[in-house]
Amino acid sequence: MISYLEFEKPIASLDARIAELREAAEASELAGEVDIAAEMRKLESKSAEMLAATYRALTPWQKTQVARHPSRPHFRDYVAMAFADFMPLGGDRCFGEDQAIVGGLARLGHRRVMLIGHEKGHDTQSRIRHNFGMGKPEGYRKAVRLMEMAGRFGLPVVTLVDTSGAFPGVEAEERGQAEAIARSTEACLALGVPMVATIVGEGGSGGAVALASAERVLMLEHAVYSVISPEGCASILWRTAEKAADAAEAMKVTAQDLLQLGVIDRIVAEPMGGAHRSPDAMARTLGDAIGEELDALAGLSPAALRTMREERFLRIGA
Repeated sequence: MISYLEFEKPIASLDARIAELREAAEASELAGEVDIAAEMRKLESKSAEMLAATYRALTPWQKTQVARHPSRPHFRDYVAMAFADFMPLGGDRCFGEDQAIVGGLARLGHRRVMLIGHEKGHDTQSRIRHNFGMGKPEGYRKAVRLMEMAGRFGLPVVTLVDTSGAFPGVEAEERGQAEAIARSTEACLALGVPMVATIVGEGGSGGAVALASAERVLMLEHAVYSVISPEGCASILWRTAEKAADAAEAMKVTAQDLLQLGVIDRIVAEPMGGAHRSPDAMARTLGDAIGEELDALAGLSPAALRTMREERFLRIGA
């Protein structure tokens, strides 16, 4: 069952009509009296055209809604569909385990990698367990531990970023949230092995940058990446979250804007209608894109990789 967003209501109405006709076509007594198939094909074609036209003209705020879609694939979905032999590694060896940030050893085709990313969860129970993808200090310290392990064993690092931001709770601040994020960012920049990061949904603030300071940063077509959420920005600038659409437009949060600004390096195309409409196809496309980037980086020396990262980030805004 597809969950439609507000701007998809005309498509939802058309798809509902198609579903009704399909049910009618399955009733043999009616199917013999009326040619429903022709009408269904006509409506399906119109629905596909409407979907394509809608997604070709998405506003930044609409892209933000797509990036947050409840059925959008998350970290564990990509692990299951694009990677193999995933072995999770938990704990920061300091405080505890944070399930908002998941990581471990995996295979991408013939390549062994260290895979790290945010997990939001799909239902109420899993979202609470994973803290809605908002990492705590122990999550970022775990990421540092895994990145350092990857460096010792010569494994490339792959990160999948999908968070509205790091957890802002008092307990996180008490355990050194800012320091943990800074250390994770530092660990990314200091890696002596290839690192490819992908923004697969929301890339929010330092909680995203802490796992995305790589020499190659990819972004899904309808993902968003920004220093603050549009609602947060609107609340600061206009004192109301109702201006979120205006904030999203001004902040240049889309993959298309960020590629032009040099913040990201590559846009990964999504299936028509967004990744949530065809998670399997999205996982295959993403796996191929990451594999291509890893192959391009293979053989570079640690010094060359660090120089690439340094130059990449120094160019932004110059």
